[in-house]
Amino acid sequence: MAEFELEVLQPERVFFKDKVEMIVVRTIDGEIGIMANHQPIIVPIGIGKLRIKKDGKWKEAAIAGGLLEVKNNKVTILSDAVEWPEEIDRQRALLAKERAEKRLEQKLPPDEFERYKAALYRALNRLKLAEENRKDV
Repeated sequence: MAEFELEVLQPERVFFKDKVEMIVVRTIDGEIGIMANHQPIIVPIGIGKLRIKKDGKWKEAAIAGGLLEVKNNKVTILSDAVEWPEEIDRQRALLAKERAEKRLEQKLPPDEFERYKAALYRALNRLKLAEENRKDV
């Protein structure tokens, strides 16, 4: 299967950089799959999973939104937060979930409501991916 270059960047590190066969990521309009020689696009990414296919095997990461660009058979993803399942601190994610749920129970201005709703979605996404990839199950 044909490959393309994937680079996933965070402010503090290069999360991933390698040749891959395919990626699947959630955009704000739904999931998108990208393979080699995809047409050029720039699209916002939603909170969800980043699935990467390399050497015929899939690997997943939690991504907290960002921006994806496809250009010249290279995909660049910029995101503030991307984590492999083994990097997820489940206790921290649980606390973030509880904190967001508590705030959402209060009467909030629309901008604060949206901020805490996004925080809840990020925490739930991280917890779900960590749970799906637990080694002790």
